[in-house]
Formats: sequence, C-alpha cells, structure tokens
Amino acid sequence: MNGGVDGAIGYKEWEAVCEAMGAGRQGLLLRKGGIHEGRSGFAFKHERFFLFPTRFHAQAGQVRVPFTPSGGEWEPGDDVPVRYYCEARWARTLTDWERVRRLEPFHVWSEEVVRERFDCGEVTQIHCALVRVHALRVPWVLEYGKQFGGCRTWVTLPDPPEGWRHGMRPVIEDGAFGELCEAVENVL
Repeated sequence: MNGGVDGAIGYKEWEAVCEAMGAGRQGLLLRKGGIHEGRSGFAFKHERFFLFPTRFHAQAGQVRVPFTPSGGEWEPGDDVPVRYYCEARWARTLTDWERVRRLEPFHVWSEEVVRERFDCGEVTQIHCALVRVHALRVPWVLEYGKQFGGCRTWVTLPDPPEGWRHGMRPVIEDGAFGELCEAVENVL
C-alpha cells in the first residue's frame, strides 16, 4: 500500500456501504476485486482515498442494515455526491474463512455476500482493510462519466475542490476508533 496521489483516488463501493461507513457502523473494507482489476488482480494500493458510491441495483437486499437507494444506477451526466474520505490503517489478505466470518460485527454485508466474495476465483481469500473514515463538511459533487464505470475498484478523480479538507471530521471519535482497532485485531 502506498500513499498514492492524495485526493485524486476513488474507491468504488456500494452506496449502502458508504453510508454505513459514514454513520460509523463500518470500519472495514472487504474486497475480492472486479473483473477489470488487471492481470495482478485487486490490491489495496492506496492509503488515502475518497469513497465513490455505486448504485448496484440489488445492494439493499445484500446488507444487514435498512437501506433505501437514493436512485437508479448512475448514468452519464448524473451528479455523484462524494461525502467520505478514508485513511487505511492496514490492509491484509485473509485466507481463513472462520476469521473472516468473525469480522461480521464490523461490517454490514450479509454473510452470503462475504462468503461469495471469499470463494470467488481460484484462490479462496479476501482482501481486508481497516480504515478511518472522515466526513467532508460539504459533499464533493462529481459529474458521472464513463471513466468511473466498469468492474474495477480504483478510479482516478479530478482534483478535489479548493479547501476540501476544511471542516472534515472523523465519523468515529478517537477513543472509539482505538477500541474498534483493538476489537478487530482480537478477531484476527
């Protein structure tokens, strides 16, 4: 994992998960990788990134929290509100299903979704990152274009607006985040 180009990277994630992270209900990202991740497959390449919400049509039924999508899948020209910025504390590849299953209190995906991702492909594993989520004071609104489409995780974003860090706040207070880190480590 490297720092990347700070402020210019987006991590595509279901809108339901982005909102759960923004509400402090989730501090983990679990990823197998999209079909367009390239020859080397998925990796947590960046330490700092924006959450880029996606509107996968069936996501509401695949998370364990109430969620109502804010609309249909993004179309070119739609305004995409980017509300959260993340700092990854660590990233690991997990190969033990029982450990992955015990992470359930720290994310909102259904067990079926996580198991499907874990089992997908030739290697049974899943990539996991513990992230500190920050809410932007004002959402950064991007125009959706084809450069953001496809089954890939990382997207290059334009330069963020001037002063975007001003008023940004962590969604989980320091003490509670420390407790979250310790609880996740105890599971792993």
